[in-house]
Amino acid sequence: MNKIGWIIFSVVVVLVLGGLVAWTRIANPPIDLTGVENNSVVAASDQNGNIADHTKGSENNKILLIEYGDYQCPSCSGAYPNVNTLMEEYGDDVTLVFRNFPLTAIHPNARAAAAVAEAAGLQGKFWEMHDKLYVSQNDWSGLDASKRTTVFNSYAQDLGLDMDKFNADVAGKEAGQKINFDMALGKSVDVAATPTFFLNGKKLDDATSSAIVQGDLTAIKAQLDELIKK
Repeated sequence: MNKIGWIIFSVVVVLVLGGLVAWTRIANPPIDLTGVENNSVVAASDQNGNIADHTKGSENNKILLIEYGDYQCPSCSGAYPNVNTLMEEYGDDVTLVFRNFPLTAIHPNARAAAAVAEAAGLQGKFWEMHDKLYVSQNDWSGLDASKRTTVFNSYAQDLGLDMDKFNADVAGKEAGQKINFDMALGKSVDVAATPTFFLNGKKLDDATSSAIVQGDLTAIKAQLDELIKK
């Protein structure tokens, strides 16, 4: 190829790449976090697909424990029963918030699972589906798209969901917007792995988070007890 040919080729490549970048930005516009307080329970709005933060425990929000989780993440599955144990003991004083952070590069079924949980939430069954996905993680985490859909639909049927609405919501704009919003919140505070926990706005250190995964709640309980005394 002569010099002019290389110049033309280079221009074409630049234009194509520019077009792809522009298309990506149009198809996946950046999430607007203006006015959003990360260390709070976020209400439903257009920003998050009109799906508020999912909470468990106290409603006064004096102590806020936020978890960024991935339904296909083995460590998140390990942490799941221990977080439940923690909330059984501290639920009168602590508000738990769960936010989606699917690591799709290593967990190809994670985002689909998050959409399933959000779709169940639109019928008032978020936590029930949340629990089912973690308890049964080994049953669906390695499946292809078709088989995982069959399994997820069986969970929805077990929960008594309206299946037409459920399937529409799994693929709908609201669930997708909520997941994108949660991830944007996480990235804004440097979340890069799951589970990641924040206690009253402060990221838990790796040792404390790892202990929660392993079932040792000594460190997190000490921190909660100190906050309750204040």
